[in-house]
Amino acid sequence: MEDFLKLASSRQSDRAYDKTKPVEEYKINYILEAARMAPSACNAQPWKFVVVTEPDLVLRLGKAAAGLGMNKFAKDAPVHILVIEESANITSFLGSKIKDKHFPLIDIGIVSAHIVLAAEEQGLGSCILGWFDEKAIKQMVGIPSSKRLLLDIVIGYAAKPDRPKSRKSMDKIVSFNKY
Repeated sequence: MEDFLKLASSRQSDRAYDKTKPVEEYKINYILEAARMAPSACNAQPWKFVVVTEPDLVLRLGKAAAGLGMNKFAKDAPVHILVIEESANITSFLGSKIKDKHFPLIDIGIVSAHIVLAAEEQGLGSCILGWFDEKAIKQMVGIPSSKRLLLDIVIGYAAKPDRPKSRKSMDKIVSFNKY
């Protein structure tokens, strides 16, 4: 338990990357295996990942993520893991309709946590981006227009040191047995 809490506490959203240090392929594969093992509603696994490591494409993709001044650091991260929502299986789809909860979005949140925690365990920084030019990125990497590109998770060696975390106190976010 202490090891997991240490890992969760050390993980942060890094917004500066060492452009000179590429991420080793075995570390990318480790992260992808951790993602593959993530749970999902009815084991639907409603995701597909496009891993972008080619430097020119990373730069173009990073620029598409930097619209309106947001995420300027994305062009410096050597790895982008694009998270695309895929169709859920029939059980998950029906459950979503019956319970009025879109389970694939919940599942993609879970798989994203697996990705960034695995990156942290491998000594890498990461940041989950939801603000980017979806249409441009989809065209760059050939994602069909009918699919939703939900997240761009950037990964690389962090260029800035860890910073203190600011979190709400336990009594602000937790209650037992009643709201």
